[in-house]
Amino acid sequence: MTETPNPHIVDTDTLTGEMHPIRRCVLALGSNLGDRLGSLQGAVNSLADTPEVWLTSVSPVYETEPVGAPAGSKKFLNAVVLIDTTLSARTLLDRALAIEDAFGRERSDVRGEPRTLDVDLVVVGDRRANDPDLVLPHPQAHLRAFVLAPWHDVEPDAELPDHGPVKTLLEQLGDQDVVKREDLALDL
Repeated sequence: MTETPNPHIVDTDTLTGEMHPIRRCVLALGSNLGDRLGSLQGAVNSLADTPEVWLTSVSPVYETEPVGAPAGSKKFLNAVVLIDTTLSARTLLDRALAIEDAFGRERSDVRGEPRTLDVDLVVVGDRRANDPDLVLPHPQAHLRAFVLAPWHDVEPDAELPDHGPVKTLLEQLGDQDVVKREDLALDL
């Protein structure tokens, strides 16, 4: 993350105005139900079709064991996308949720349940949030190799705010059964 806060730029997260700062964002994608690769590609395409969002990188696809999921849950396909956007964090979250819904994501009270699509905001510029529905940076990203490994692939010098270099965090996690799928790819 190379964004430096500029006190002369009006931040649309806090003020209404005409100026919209461009933020570098990291979004994590995951799917373990239905056409997993198709859902990930659909998320990439939907993000690319979003006004004021510019996709800059799409990671390789990884296959991973579910974390904190109910017994019998299938493996996930995971990827990370880097975007630049002028959207506020809240608007980007709304878009991520709408994309999940469009791909049949169903929600219940079961934590870690299988899902057709998961679109998580990991980092939105240097924005910090600690709201019930929006925590930035993502509160578990530093513990998840399925986020850190694909992120490191597309941005080897990346840093997770408040936690440090992605490379170091990934090394500290050791083996979490995260396998790069060389036979699968997402189109930018």
